[in-house]
Amino acid sequence: MEMYQWEAITKEGDKRKGEMEADNTGMVLAHLRRRGLKKPKAKKKGKPGGLFQAKTVSEIEIVVFTRQLATMVGAGLPLVTCFDLTAKGAENPLVQEIAVRVKKDMEAGISLTEALSKEPKMFDELFVNLVEAGEQSGILDKVLERLAVYKEKSANLKAKVKSAMTYPIAVLVIAFIITGILMIFVVPAFSDLFNGFGAELPLPTRIVIAASEWTQANWYLVIILTTLSFYGYREAYQKSDKFHFKMDKIALNLPVFGMILRKGSIARFARTFGTMIAAGTPILDSLHSVAKTAGNRVVQKAVMDSRSSISEGRTITEPLAESGIFPPMVTQMISIGESTGNLELMLEKIADFYEAEVDRAVDNLTALLEPFILVFLGTLIGGLVIAMYLPIFQMGQVIG
Repeated sequence: MEMYQWEAITKEGDKRKGEMEADNTGMVLAHLRRRGLKKPKAKKKGKPGGLFQAKTVSEIEIVVFTRQLATMVGAGLPLVTCFDLTAKGAENPLVQEIAVRVKKDMEAGISLTEALSKEPKMFDELFVNLVEAGEQSGILDKVLERLAVYKEKSANLKAKVKSAMTYPIAVLVIAFIITGILMIFVVPAFSDLFNGFGAELPLPTRIVIAASEWTQANWYLVIILTTLSFYGYREAYQKSDKFHFKMDKIALNLPVFGMILRKGSIARFARTFGTMIAAGTPILDSLHSVAKTAGNRVVQKAVMDSRSSISEGRTITEPLAESGIFPPMVTQMISIGESTGNLELMLEKIADFYEAEVDRAVDNLTALLEPFILVFLGTLIGGLVIAMYLPIFQMGQVIG
C-alpha cells in the first residue's frame, strides 16, 4: 500500500483534504465517493511529478531521522510505529517513501537490518552494520543515538573540508570568467582605438592584445578542451583504481590543502572505528566498514592492510604506522588503547582532537587566502587594465 493525498468537496460545498493508505488511486476515489464526497482527487504523497522532486537524502536529514528514531525506540515504541511516525513527519518525499517501505518490510516479517539494507540511498553499509549490532546486543536506542552523533560530526567535518577546497576553486573560476570577458569584449575595443595612434605600443599592451586576438580566434577550443579535460579526469577518477589511488595520494601531499585532507581522513577513521567498536561490532568487520567510508584510497588501503595484519595475528598499529598517513601520536594512542582495552576511548579522543584541528586549519586557511586572493585578482585584472591604459598615459605625456 502507498500513502495518497486526497481532496474533495462535501455535500455542503466545503473543501476537504487528507491522507490515506491504499493500493492505488482508484481505491482512494471509491472510498471518498462512498463517504458522499464530490469531485474527489487523489495522488501519491510526495510524487508531484515536477522537476524539483527530491532524488537524494541529505546527511542532515539522515541525522534528524536517526535522532527521532532513537528517541522513539528509547521510549519503548514498536519499530513499525516508529517508522510510521517518522514517515509522516518527514518533509523530504524520498525519506517518506523509504520509511514507509521499511515499515512494510517489517510488517511482512523482515528484520530491521535486512529492511534497511534494501535502502542504500539512505542507509549505507556502516549504518546497517551498526543497527545489526544494536539489534543483537539489545541496545538499539543507544546505537541509534551514537549513529546520529557520528553522522552529525561526519557531516560537519565534510562541510569544513569541502569549504576549504571550494573557496579557492570558486575564486579561480570567477577570475577565469572575468578574464575571458575582458579578452573577448573589452580589449578589442581598446585595440581598435590604438590602431589609429600610428606609434608602437608598449610591450605589455602588445602582449595583452595578442592574447585577446588568440582568445577570440580560439575561444571554442578553450571551452572544448576544458570540458574534455574535466570529463576525462572524472571518468578516469571513477573507473581507474590506479589513477584514483594516485590522485588521492597527490591530494594528501598538497601544500596546506593536503594537511587538511589528511587530518580530516584521520578524524573520520577514528570516529567511524570508535563508533563501530562501541556498538559491539567485531574489529575485523569494523575495519572493513571503516575502509569503505574512508573517502580516500590511500587511507582505505592502510585500513585494509591493518585488517589483514590483525587476521595474521599482528597489531592494528603496525600497518597504520607503515602507511605514512597516521602520525606517531595517533598510532601510539591506538597502541595504548589496544593494550589497555580502552581502544574506543582512545579513538574518540583522536577524533575530537583532529576534528578541532581541521576547524582551526580551515579558519587559518580562509584568513590566509583572503589577502592572497585579493593580490591575485588585483594583479590579474589590474595588470590587464594598466596594459590597456599605458598607451593613453604615454600619449598624454608626449602631448604635455
